[in-house]
Amino acid sequence: MNSTVLNAFTAPNKIKAYVLTLTCVLAFCASNDFVLAEQKEATVKTTQTRSDLSKVDWKKRLSPEVYQVTRCSATEPAFTGKYWNNHANGLYHCSNCGELLFDSKDKFDSGTGWPSFSQAKKSSTETHKDSSFGMTREEVVCKKCGAHLGHLFDDGPTPTAQRYCINSASLNFEAKGNSNKSKD
Repeated sequence: MNSTVLNAFTAPNKIKAYVLTLTCVLAFCASNDFVLAEQKEATVKTTQTRSDLSKVDWKKRLSPEVYQVTRCSATEPAFTGKYWNNHANGLYHCSNCGELLFDSKDKFDSGTGWPSFSQAKKSSTETHKDSSFGMTREEVVCKKCGAHLGHLFDDGPTPTAQRYCINSASLNFEAKGNSNKSKD
């Protein structure tokens, strides 16, 4: 990995920015003020192809953590998700509908504490403008069911220069072949 890109992730200012962002996201989720979540639910109903599950049905189907992350656009704390440090070979699927989203060969260590991928499987995700918390980002959602996955940034490694910064709670991992891949 390009050392300049890696150094940018470990710079104190970047870390402070991530901590501030995470604090804002957690405060939003804890406040029970889910206006954005209701807007998100409207988006889910228009993009979902698997079924038109209601908010109640999603709550029954998903764990509380997965529901908050994928249906309320919450963010899990950095370095806590089960896949941020996973180096096994395999495939990552949507935790809500099972759609194939990412391949471990495209996973890299961004130093952010969330699973990061240089690309998604073709036609598996879509992005939407996210202007929450005073910043503009590209939200990544599962194209099949509309689950919030994370965000897309343009500071990833070559050749794509993309970093899909994804919540572990939005993923299920399917191991393939050799259990460990080369270190990211």
